[in-house]
Amino acid sequence: MFGIGMQELLVILVLVLVIFGAKRLPEIGSGLGRAIRNFRQASSEPDEIDITPKDKIKSDEDKKA
Repeated sequence: MFGIGMQELLVILVLVLVIFGAKRLPEIGSGLGRAIRNFRQASSEPDEIDITPKDKIKSDEDKKA
């Protein structure tokens, strides 16, 4: 797993616990989970549909030319 062993993960977990404290870890975890969930939802949604009438697009192209 990315070259990180069990000992390294344990050290990282202890450091995070010392820095943030035991009470803040659930808040951080839920915030991270919400962010990941929102990112997945946004990436799986289809792109917005362009509903501009074709006549409008054609007239805009004529103005540019």
